[in-house]
This record gives sequence, C-alpha cells and structure tokens, in this order.
Amino acid sequence: MFELEEKGYLSLLIVIPVVALLFLYVQFWKNKKQKEFGDVELIQKLSPQKSVFKPILKMVLFLLGVTSIIIGIVNPMMGTKMEKVKRQGIDIVFAVDISKSMLAEDVAPSRLEKSKQLVSQMINQLGSDRIGIIAYSGNAFPILPMTSDYSVAKMFLQSMNPGMISSQGTSIDQAINLAATFFDKKDKTNKLLILISDGEDHSDSATEAAEEAKKVGLKIVTIGVGTEKGGPIPLKRNGIVESFQRDKENEVVITKRNAEVLTKIAKSCNGGYVDGNSTKAVLNYVKNVLDNTQKTEFESTQMANFQSQFQWFIGFGFLLLFIDFFVLETTTKWVRKMNLFNEKES
Repeated sequence: MFELEEKGYLSLLIVIPVVALLFLYVQFWKNKKQKEFGDVELIQKLSPQKSVFKPILKMVLFLLGVTSIIIGIVNPMMGTKMEKVKRQGIDIVFAVDISKSMLAEDVAPSRLEKSKQLVSQMINQLGSDRIGIIAYSGNAFPILPMTSDYSVAKMFLQSMNPGMISSQGTSIDQAINLAATFFDKKDKTNKLLILISDGEDHSDSATEAAEEAKKVGLKIVTIGVGTEKGGPIPLKRNGIVESFQRDKENEVVITKRNAEVLTKIAKSCNGGYVDGNSTKAVLNYVKNVLDNTQKTEFESTQMANFQSQFQWFIGFGFLLLFIDFFVLETTTKWVRKMNLFNEKES
C-alpha cells in the first residue's frame, strides 16, 4: 500500500512532454538547416567526432532525472502493515437525499452539490469518529460502511448522483431504517444520523421510523437544503439545460424545501434541525452537537508506519542529472571501434 503526500505537484510532470517535444523540434530544425547549408554526408565527414546517439542519451537522462525529482517532491509513502489503534469518538452516518428534486438550483450550485459540500466540510472537522454514508430517494442504498478513512469517504461522496437509484421519490423512513443497521447494537458508542434533504418526503412513515431508531440510541440531526420559494428541476445534457421536469399536466414542477417535515423527524429522535443553506450555521451546529456528545473508546484498523520514500527518488534524479552533465555529445572511442550507431570515422 502507498499514498502520495503532495499530489498537487504531479502537475509539474507536464514539463516532461513539453521538453521532449521541444528537443524533437530542435533536432528537426538542425537537420533542416544542415540540408540547406550543404551536403549532409560531407558535413558529417567534416565533424567526425559528433555523435548522433549522445544528444538523445543526454536528453533521456535529463528527462528521467527531472521526472524522478518531481516524484520525490510528491513524496510517495509506503505502508508496512495493518494495525489496530484505539480511538475515542462517536459513530456517524450521513444520509444524503439524491432524488431528482435535489437537482434544483434554488441554492448554488444545486441542492445535491450543496449537500456534498456540507458533508465534506463536516468530515473535515471530525477527529477520530467513524463514519458511514447512505444515499436515498425512492429507497435507500448503502454507499460506504462504517470507516475511519475520511479520504475514501469523500471519494465515494463525490460519486453520488440521482442515477444511482432507479426508484424516484424521497423515502426518508427507509434512510433512517437503513442507518439503524449500520450500528452494532451491542456497541455502546454514541450514534448520530445526519440526514440531509429538501424534506419533500413521499412517505408517511418517517416520524415512526425516527421513533423506532430512538429506541436503539440513535440521535438524528436533519439539515434542510433548498428554499421555501423553491425552483424547477433542470434536465441537462452534457451540462447544458435542455428542459425542466414536468408533471402529468405538462406543467413545470416547482420543488420546495419542507423544513416542517425535517424538524418533526429530528424532534422525535432527540435531535435538531438546521438550515443547510448557511454552511457556517451547519458547521457550528454540528460541532456543538459533537462537543456535547460523550465520546467512546473503540478499536479501528488502519495502515500504519507509512514511510516517506522521497529521498530515493530525489537521490536517483540528481544521480541521473550528474551523469548527464558529464556525458559529452562527441563519439566515444571504444564505441567507434565497435561501429555502433554509425559512429565510426569515415
């Protein structure tokens, strides 16, 4: 197992093909000018020590050296083993509404993208808590089981879209029921469900599901995204809006946030509701909930002993550049004797 500590520096690798193309262009230009100047064979006889192969070798050494140094700057880190570590925290499940109504753009960039941003920023302020992710619309679907790997959680989070679940609608009760199965009933760790939706619930069992979840010690915080005024649901193709969702009467559907439903669900499970349109309000509210929730010690499996490997790549890179510096573009005597690369004197 390995990971890259500074992935942003990988963009520097664009220098390699640029320099290679520039080198090929210069060689082409030189050959063209030699042909314009006079007979190529005669020019080669006038400069018998000039090597055709050495400039290419020097460029390859240079490019490999620079590539190795860039990889060293990125700092590959190798993990040596898996080990169990003890942490203190709580178990949190994020349930994200991915129904079509979440595509409405009454909050920028859209309700769904706003929800992803909120979850990502909430994850950023967590410490040693375990998290899981659920997507739901007409039914609920587990995206990520309980884990302490926040980077993996963010990766799965960004892949969520309405196409993941064929059954449309918004069944919050199924999300709550599924969330309850994420937690080990024998585990005494405090359990929190953070449910993000516009509140357009098409089932009548959400409150009952919340009350059942309360019996297993689950606390629910609901976050409402969207506006009471609402907005249409854009239907896009290649990122361009082609039309808007219409009902059976061919009228444009206007979807509105229903904060009342979300507030009722939260209150029935010793939780609370917060307006998701304000990122600061959400982060402050969730932080306050976490600070006032007792942490429990639990074991977590993770990759340990990650060791930085940058020194090998940087050392190898400078070695190649050092060799490149001392490689001359003239032919080598013993190579001429072997008649390799047509370098033997005429």
